[in-house]
Amino acid sequence: MSISRDAFNFVRELVHAESAIVLEPGKEYLVESRLLQLARQAGHDGVDGYVAHLSERRPSAGLRQVVEALTTNETSWFRDVDPFNTLKNTVFPALAANRTDRRLRVWAAACSSGQEPYSIAMTANDTPALAGWKVEILATDLSEEMLTKARAGEYSQLEVNRGMPASSLVRHFTRSGLNWRLNPAITQQVTFRQLNLVRPFPPMGRFDVVFLRNVLIYFDLPTKRDILRRVRQVMAPDGHLFLGAAEMTMGVDDAWERVPAGRSSVYRIREEQRACVPW
Repeated sequence: MSISRDAFNFVRELVHAESAIVLEPGKEYLVESRLLQLARQAGHDGVDGYVAHLSERRPSAGLRQVVEALTTNETSWFRDVDPFNTLKNTVFPALAANRTDRRLRVWAAACSSGQEPYSIAMTANDTPALAGWKVEILATDLSEEMLTKARAGEYSQLEVNRGMPASSLVRHFTRSGLNWRLNPAITQQVTFRQLNLVRPFPPMGRFDVVFLRNVLIYFDLPTKRDILRRVRQVMAPDGHLFLGAAEMTMGVDDAWERVPAGRSSVYRIREEQRACVPW
């Protein structure tokens, strides 16, 4: 039996209230498939009974599990390839030419189970212009479960098969039983922290590069606009923003401009807006 309308509406309202993610009608199958395992673990035969229990009792841990289950997105190593080639061949060298302290900071937002920030770390290690530099990567996500997995830096064979080049696997991983564990040279570059993008950012410092890829598509227009405005406040004036292929700033926050970079495009704060960005 498919999820009832009442159960779906409760879940979509909960998820929107906690994360601002919009679950449109037609996503009933997604909600049911994501929550069925949680329902069974809690002793319910189906999702409707589980959701009814949550709506009556409102246990904080159970509600948080629902939100995390519905906000965990697909991920892979070096996703879409081109952004990482652009990072290595264009963005990192350009930034290196304008930094005298030999230090760069990157923020990977909505990092899921860690493949993206670790891919950024490997890309930095493979960029000749950054030899001897300190590259710090902050990786954030809403889900504590995903962050725990990401911090472990250990992945199954199936997980490393999703986008990991064989040469990178050999150089940056060691065998750990049936799994693969990232070497400390990579994991030590990445710090993981829980963060909800729709709420005020905690003190984080300034970033030279921000990866906010395949995230904005889940939000309504006012939320997208607010997130992009707050991202500008933590960007270096000459910093670079990476969005997903289906995302753009046009019509959302026109303080950004899209600029070609390698075979891809990145976003930078418009010249006339840079004076508003604190150094």
